[in-house]
Amino acid sequence: MEIQFQSDIGRRRQMNQDYANVFVNQAQKSLAILADGMGGHLAGDVASKMAVNGLGAAWEASDISDSEKVAQWFIQQIQTENQKIYQEGIEHPEMQGMGTTVVSAALFDDNFTLAHVGDSRAYYVHDHTIRQLTDDHSLVNELVKSGEITEEMAAVHPQKNVLTRSVGVYGTVEVDVSHHTCHTDSYLLLCSDGLTNMVSEERILAIIESDQTLAEKTSQLIAEANEAGGSDNITVLLIHFGEEVPE
Repeated sequence: MEIQFQSDIGRRRQMNQDYANVFVNQAQKSLAILADGMGGHLAGDVASKMAVNGLGAAWEASDISDSEKVAQWFIQQIQTENQKIYQEGIEHPEMQGMGTTVVSAALFDDNFTLAHVGDSRAYYVHDHTIRQLTDDHSLVNELVKSGEITEEMAAVHPQKNVLTRSVGVYGTVEVDVSHHTCHTDSYLLLCSDGLTNMVSEERILAIIESDQTLAEKTSQLIAEANEAGGSDNITVLLIHFGEEVPE
């Protein structure tokens, strides 16, 4: 298994409020995390780093070695980070209301577990197909699912950035958790909406299936989002499940 990630400010933002990292626990299992922060001043930047580093520290201290225990771990730990971020906003009024998306993957031998809140996405690429594994927690996605607007209308909707769930809210946050099997020579992509708002799924698939190295694929995804306008921060975390995946 190989992992590459890269984050870029894009072409229109003053600062990068995305954050990503990979952590290894006591059982030598990896956790990949990506967060897209929101809030004025430095607040979004603070929220995304708090979420990633907080989850990462808890993962490093754990000895989870398979998918059985990880779902409950995700729900509890994301709730803990939710409360910390909310409290930080209360204690620092200039950061009040800050929050972040989270999409995270716990990686095991032949499977992975995803947890997410918000509209940062996970995609699985295998056998010339790309499949979105996460469901956007956004106003426009709710409107699409209810049949009020089409996918095409959603792409240009004036409220497309309005989230229905984020980390950093009062009370409890609902976390979506799902388990997935991985195959030899497949890919898992975690990304912020700075990529998916700029680059089509067809183009993402073509880049991931190209003959470049994993680092080059990651860089090209970011480059093409910038070439398309780079209207937001862009973060790409790409995982390749190599030849050793047990079938």
